[in-house]
Amino acid sequence: MEVEVKLRLADADAHRRVTAILSPFHTVTHRQQNLFFDGAASELSERRAILRLRFYNGDERCVVSLKAKSVLVDGVNRVEEDEEDVDPRVGRGCVDEPGKLGAVESRVLGRVKEEFGLVDETKFDFGTLYEIECENADPEGAKRLLEEFLKENGIDYSYSTASKFAIFRSGKLP
Repeated sequence: MEVEVKLRLADADAHRRVTAILSPFHTVTHRQQNLFFDGAASELSERRAILRLRFYNGDERCVVSLKAKSVLVDGVNRVEEDEEDVDPRVGRGCVDEPGKLGAVESRVLGRVKEEFGLVDETKFDFGTLYEIECENADPEGAKRLLEEFLKENGIDYSYSTASKFAIFRSGKLP
């Protein structure tokens, strides 16, 4: 079970201010590209699941993820998650031809076949979403600390109300 605090930052200025404040603690920036997949008849989303390929820093790394039964309440998201690395060349091949997903040797993709029949900046074609995500065993405590931090620094935020996949499917930012 993955548990994350998700607080949506109001705009690019809020994102810039948070990153500026946290810059002394910055160690690495991961450029991510997220691609979501579902069956032609929405077999995954109908069962509250998603399949995602995430590429890091171009094709440096590729992770396939199956996420299911996401519950997002007051900025705390709880979701069942299973993920593993796959060869980035194989991942890109699946992006070019999604039908290849079924032939990839992968524990996660095997689960999909068995079970279903087959500081963050996310750029969509229709806009950019800015979030703070924090995995923590004590999500309420982490949320409290993050909220205090944002308030102390005058940074606008709100609780995230939809997952990235739901936003992607809707075609618009919340």
